[in-house]
Amino acid sequence: MTTQDYTWIGIDDPSRNDAAQVEFSGSGMRAAGSSITNSYVTSWTLNVDDHWRTRRIIVTATGETWSRYLDLSRSPSGNWLSETAVRGATELPSPGIVDGTDLTDAIDCDLGKCPLTNVMPIRRLGLLQGGVPEIPLVMAWIEVPSLRVIRSDQVYASGSGDGLVRYTSCTRDFSAELTVDPQGVVIDYPHLARRPGRL
Repeated sequence: MTTQDYTWIGIDDPSRNDAAQVEFSGSGMRAAGSSITNSYVTSWTLNVDDHWRTRRIIVTATGETWSRYLDLSRSPSGNWLSETAVRGATELPSPGIVDGTDLTDAIDCDLGKCPLTNVMPIRRLGLLQGGVPEIPLVMAWIEVPSLRVIRSDQVYASGSGDGLVRYTSCTRDFSAELTVDPQGVVIDYPHLARRPGRL
């Protein structure tokens, strides 16, 4: 196993600084990270199985007068479960899986504003080998800082050159070409974040 440290600077929000420590195995990873902004701080831990599928992610978000907690897990049979806690008053939506959300086909979690969680589909689908056509996926998308969980329909494909991945969020009507390193970790995510000193 190898452990690597990563940092990103926000593009949409220059006050946001993200950091992650990732322990890679041959076909999976464990990671922990944080995101610091002017209005809130999030911290998280992520456990991915040997097929680059989400097992569990735990996220906390803390503002000046509030905090919230999410423990989101996926069972071997594909069932998603969430446990939550809330402290303090805020107008944010409640954390956890929104009632009626269909995550039956979801394999991955996607933590909002976090550049790291793209690595799972990138590695599992072999996108860095090139020539992989568009593949539709369903994500358990975690909104930040509310920590509510909704279904997100996304599309991944190999990009136009080495180290490039094509990403589309049908939910947010957003499409971009991500620049990633040989591990599949984002270097540049247009309009969201970039790793300093890498471009």
